[in-house]
Amino acid sequence: MPDWTRSRQLLDRARRVLPAGVTSNVRAAERPFPLFFARAEGAILTDVDGNAYIDYVLGQGPLILGHSHPAVLAAVERAMRRGQLFAGQHELEIEVAETLTRLIPCAEMCRFGVSGSELVQAALRLARAVTGRPLILRFEGHYHGWFDNVLLSVAPPLDRAGPRERPRPVPGSAGQAASVLADTLVLPWNDLKLVDALFAERGHAIAAILTEPMMCNTGAIPPAPGFLEGLRRICDQYGALLIMDEVITGFRLGLSGAQGRFGVTPDLAVLAKAMGGGFAVAALVGRRAVMERLARDVNHSGTFNGNVIAMAAAAAALAELERDDGAVYRQIEALGTMLMDGIRALAQRHDLPTLVQGFPAAFHVAFTDLSAIRDYREYAQHCDTERYGRFKVALLRRGVRVLDRGIWYLSAAHTPEQITRTLEAVDAAFAEVRAP
Repeated sequence: MPDWTRSRQLLDRARRVLPAGVTSNVRAAERPFPLFFARAEGAILTDVDGNAYIDYVLGQGPLILGHSHPAVLAAVERAMRRGQLFAGQHELEIEVAETLTRLIPCAEMCRFGVSGSELVQAALRLARAVTGRPLILRFEGHYHGWFDNVLLSVAPPLDRAGPRERPRPVPGSAGQAASVLADTLVLPWNDLKLVDALFAERGHAIAAILTEPMMCNTGAIPPAPGFLEGLRRICDQYGALLIMDEVITGFRLGLSGAQGRFGVTPDLAVLAKAMGGGFAVAALVGRRAVMERLARDVNHSGTFNGNVIAMAAAAAALAELERDDGAVYRQIEALGTMLMDGIRALAQRHDLPTLVQGFPAAFHVAFTDLSAIRDYREYAQHCDTERYGRFKVALLRRGVRVLDRGIWYLSAAHTPEQITRTLEAVDAAFAEVRAP
């Protein structure tokens, strides 16, 4: 059992000045309790008590190159010596935008910000301005930020979610404005027939479909064959915009994002996390005809947009991801496949019903009898999250850190030896959680 004495002391101290002792509600629910960390390098994270962990959280996904990547840190250090914030333009903004327009299929123009949450808002504003329509269609289980109009039906209790064919938008927090419910339509993911039926009824009022191209936050659920293509067809037919929230998938599933991997091009996409190498940066990219409205009558502003540090980090991270024709991705695919296959084999040996689903760079582990999870309701009804919570803590005690909600992220810094050590920990953790 690791010694977490210092972490417990710091959490007690933090609770006096920080609600729940944390600065993001997501961290408050971590099991066994929110730990405090002192340093990180490569794929190793070390807490304040000196315990080291092989890290598959990776800052909730951004650290695709691993912690403290030398090229990213060096680029940021050089940039900081020239200034941090000009309240004006600089050349790095152009360089990063040129890289994005070269790599991302839908990116004809770019606008930079600090977080994915804020640029989802910019995308929705653009969609309403371009179409003159009020409604947005989104899907159960998808996460698009914590703002009132998008924190809906992310993890709704099924007794409040309404019938599958006509779900009710369910707020995710106390204090959300009730008025936002009137502007949002919700459906289960991966059911194209329901999308077709909804547009036949209300398509004249729908400005956009907002979707994760792969449902990362709940189950790492890939799109069903033809689903994204169907969304593209429906948007074209009814004059709505297709918006892909690639905050997680952008530069994680490949250099061209999920849209490149799946071969479906949206009108707008939001990128963040992996593109910054661990620094706070986001981008809204899309078709020129849509993006140019930002130069006319659609407002998007921000003091820290395109700041020197963020652009330096993004430029360095993107260069590393492109190096040697994307060698990073081949490495992650190989090691992630080794890890996924190893977890499956161990689960079978322990006779534990376990589903490993997704892609090597981002996959999900769940205790379930299902052979695949297609949408949020299947996840909520058929996954043993209590057992997974015990499994997560069992791994943590053995030096492996994963997220409570089941998604595992891989980085270019992970090594074959660390994958082997991880599988040894998984073997022991499976034995522990299988016991009555």
